[in-house]
Amino acid sequence: MKYEGMIIRPPSEAESLLLQVTVGCSHNRCTFCAAFKDKRFRIKSLAEIEEDIRDAARCSWVRRVFLCDGDALIIPQQRLLKILESIRIHLPAVSRIGLYANAKSIRKKSADELAQLRERGLGIVYLGVETGNEALLRWINKGAGYAEMVDAGRRIKDAGICLSATVLLGIGGRDGSVEHAEDTARILTDIDPDYVGALTVMVVPGTPLHGMMTRCEFVLPDRFGLLRELERMISASDFTDCFFASNHASNYLPIRARLPREKDRTLAFIHQIIDNRQDNMLRSEYLRAL
Repeated sequence: MKYEGMIIRPPSEAESLLLQVTVGCSHNRCTFCAAFKDKRFRIKSLAEIEEDIRDAARCSWVRRVFLCDGDALIIPQQRLLKILESIRIHLPAVSRIGLYANAKSIRKKSADELAQLRERGLGIVYLGVETGNEALLRWINKGAGYAEMVDAGRRIKDAGICLSATVLLGIGGRDGSVEHAEDTARILTDIDPDYVGALTVMVVPGTPLHGMMTRCEFVLPDRFGLLRELERMISASDFTDCFFASNHASNYLPIRARLPREKDRTLAFIHQIIDNRQDNMLRSEYLRAL
């Protein structure tokens, strides 16, 4: 396998084969993100990708494949179908293929095209929603507003593909924490994803967000403020059947819950930690990571 630069994957793809089909991110303008700043976006050639797939065929353990980098869904439809078909031929034991996507790349695909991808093995799409606050979506330069984000998420769901939505605790700052939590609960309710992954903002030097923080234009909530944000987000959301997790290394408190079934228990647990200021239950700073 040949990789260019640092490779990023969701926590749930820890045991997946990581197949790099794009380099970087097609958007790459979010103010908080430094993940792909050192990469100029390009789509790898089909020959490069198929060589990696043939190399991976020696790994009998492969059951899942994750297509890296930041936005594999931007690949033109016919080339993406060929990649999925090559995985099917050379890695016949693979039961699920996943990838990152953004609202723009999802909305460029027709319903028929998304159905074709599902039929060829695309089983899960990870969408960075980040927030449901319209002003915040513009402020972080996400490239999509509330309506576009909901439309993108629903398109994936309607195609019969599992949807995992990512949200960012703390991105509203201390002053905008309540609005961010409530609006994010609202957008998650409207999208109704199969999975939600909550991460906590870690301000990275060199990003526009870091510049705002150094100029005191952005102040993060403290640890318990972030927990109150998480509590409010879960409390105000209304899912059909969603697995909600905050087990990413950036978070202070790992949560794994099936909502709405375990909603009351989860909220009681978070509330207890906040009320009793149980620092011992929170991840230490030195253990947190992007």
